[in-house]
Amino acid sequence: MAGRVSGLAVRRYLTFFSGLFECLCFAGVVYGWASLVFVLKKDNYFGSLCVNTTGVNGTHKLDCSGQDEKFSLVFTIASFMNNFMTLPNGFLFDYFGTTVARIFGISIYTTGSLMMAFSSSVPDLLFPALSLLATGGILFLVTNMQVGNLFGVHRSTIITLYNGAFDSSSAVFFVIKMIHEIGISVRTSFLFLSACSVIHLVRTFLLLPRKLIPYPLPDNYTYGITCGKSSTQTSKVALNAEKPAMTEELSVKQVPIIETPVEKTFRQCILSWFFLWHLVWLSVMQFRHIMFIGTLNPMLNRLTEGEPSLVSSYLNAFAITQLCGVLCAPWNGFIIDRLKRRYQNRGLNEQEADLQATVLSLFITALQCILFSICATIPFLPLQYFTFVLQVLNRSFLYGGNAAFISVAFPPRHFGKLFGVVMALSAVVLALQYPCFSLVRDVLDGDPLYLNIGLAVFCLFAFIHPACVFRHCRRTAAAAAAASSQIMSIHS
Repeated sequence: MAGRVSGLAVRRYLTFFSGLFECLCFAGVVYGWASLVFVLKKDNYFGSLCVNTTGVNGTHKLDCSGQDEKFSLVFTIASFMNNFMTLPNGFLFDYFGTTVARIFGISIYTTGSLMMAFSSSVPDLLFPALSLLATGGILFLVTNMQVGNLFGVHRSTIITLYNGAFDSSSAVFFVIKMIHEIGISVRTSFLFLSACSVIHLVRTFLLLPRKLIPYPLPDNYTYGITCGKSSTQTSKVALNAEKPAMTEELSVKQVPIIETPVEKTFRQCILSWFFLWHLVWLSVMQFRHIMFIGTLNPMLNRLTEGEPSLVSSYLNAFAITQLCGVLCAPWNGFIIDRLKRRYQNRGLNEQEADLQATVLSLFITALQCILFSICATIPFLPLQYFTFVLQVLNRSFLYGGNAAFISVAFPPRHFGKLFGVVMALSAVVLALQYPCFSLVRDVLDGDPLYLNIGLAVFCLFAFIHPACVFRHCRRTAAAAAAASSQIMSIHS
């Protein structure tokens, strides 16, 4: 029996670390777009859109604003698809389980990487290729976040850690940029990513369940390729077990039946104020980050006066900071898990303790976004190093906090659908990225200063959500205290 328990522990840790590797190396590569654009420009993608123009002093220069616009459109569509397709993917995950969702994700991810590999001869392949990479990558993240259910009290920490790894995977395009400089082509790099689909398939069948990982986790829960055998063994043990053990097993099975009537329906969840303000919280800050990534290359070109080596240096610094996302994100989950234990010790039930623990996380994330936006607004080149640090810190807190809040504020059986809905609806806001880029280019003469100021003000709306959750927690605590005092007065 001890050996079996030890084997389950080894399997769970192997699942955790392999999932972390998968998210770190594959899930969010599209957000390293700024590094990849530098390589694609060197390979003359959409080079025909660069035209010779005459400056005010009669000098000739190469105007590549049309090329920048094309690249911006590729990223806008990909970032939109990354969020919008999370909706059908979430329903697919909840209804058909892990195996079906992952096979679908692996298929489209592999197709996208193959398209990227052969896009040098047909540059317009970038449009479907990057969108497929984004859609497949988010499915890797969604199917891996349930691994947090295997680790009980550390659940929020693991969910945020996986989201941090998702952010850090943007450094993969930085690696492609670096090895491109030593002579390895874009085609070779993406063919290698395609071949790595074997790793995803192995994890799908050996280290993940066919359906979903439940929460709370039942005793001796097993999954993976030996799941059927383990279930048979468990049945035999159950037949020979003593009566108290059988009673305990029955009570565990009856828990969902008792709790089901009081759980919110999916419709009630998406129509709640919690969901609405959480959507605003995510959309506002996500749009700020997408605008920053999408305009980073033109912004650096402007601040460096078009010096390629200096632009490359700053892009490298930005990509390196993205690697730190996996180190920053767990702190958000650690804050939530630590505060949850503290509130439970004060007598709150698990759900209310979970909610109250998220208030500080939501507030800190909004505050980080304001600081990051202010730094991005100041047109001082050396300051952008600090902007990069704030950006990766805030982004890792944002996506980890988003998943953690949905997992604690709503019933677990709706997680995939709610995660998909909130990401899909926030994608509508992301569609404004391209008009904003055109505004900067055509109306503001390439200077994003006023747009950045407007975005910094726009981010103030993110503070409404933590205030709403805090108010709910205060009301609930007051109601519980009043009920407790009433009961005491009756007894006395």
